[in-house]
Amino acid sequence: MVIDALVRRVASSLTENARFEAEQIVMNAVGITRGELILKGRDTEVTDDQIRAAREMTERRKNGEPLWYIIGECSFMSLDFYVSKGVLIPRPDTETLVETVINAADKNSALNILDICAGSGCIGISLAHYLPNAKVDMLDVSDTALKTARKNIIRNDVSDRVNLIKTDILNEYPDKKYDIAVSNPPYIETDTIDTLTASVKDYEPRLALDGGDDGLLFYRRIISVADKILNENALLAFEIGYDQAKSVTELMTDKFTDIRVIRDLADNDRVVTGILK
Repeated sequence: MVIDALVRRVASSLTENARFEAEQIVMNAVGITRGELILKGRDTEVTDDQIRAAREMTERRKNGEPLWYIIGECSFMSLDFYVSKGVLIPRPDTETLVETVINAADKNSALNILDICAGSGCIGISLAHYLPNAKVDMLDVSDTALKTARKNIIRNDVSDRVNLIKTDILNEYPDKKYDIAVSNPPYIETDTIDTLTASVKDYEPRLALDGGDDGLLFYRRIISVADKILNENALLAFEIGYDQAKSVTELMTDKFTDIRVIRDLADNDRVVTGILK
């Protein structure tokens, strides 16, 4: 069997985005890049071990496990990141948050940036990559997230400018002030989590999803300590749920000015920013 035939076999067992996901599974099972898939797919034979590996990954996907946990990595902001159970899978929507901060930042300044609830590190590492004069501290309470983020720091060659700190932001905060703080915090209402798709509620960490009874627990906390962790006129940027713009904006009104809501590519409210008064 050649590579292309294996892709077709895997795709026939899948439903959503079948061809794309089949290509990802086969590329991983065979150990090739997309370019090699295109160049070698029609005439390169696969081994029994490679077929077996593709079959095992396909079964995991059919059982609802997210593709990127199966593959073990994903792309974000044109960079590659390791992911595994215990960290939230980076979403394309979150690129809106990173792009907003990059566009607002003074690229020539030696900025100090804080990434709160860093997870895999995709936000803070991307900011460090695209803002080469910036230094980034990334906070998370999860040992799994911190371990994954450390691997991603090394993978993306920003070890000299990115620092990891184990911190429970709900009960403590850094003894330092920053020019920019960014966060994609847990923002799903507690009672809503069990209604999410199985690939999310059964596989992704509840710790990274649960935003309390109204989904606003982390926003309230971060805003409440904003003057303790941000310099005057510093930027605070949040990712939000599609229906949370009004609530988060109202929470920010007392301490922040120039509050803005930015939409993602699907035209949903996705980011709220403000400048500390």
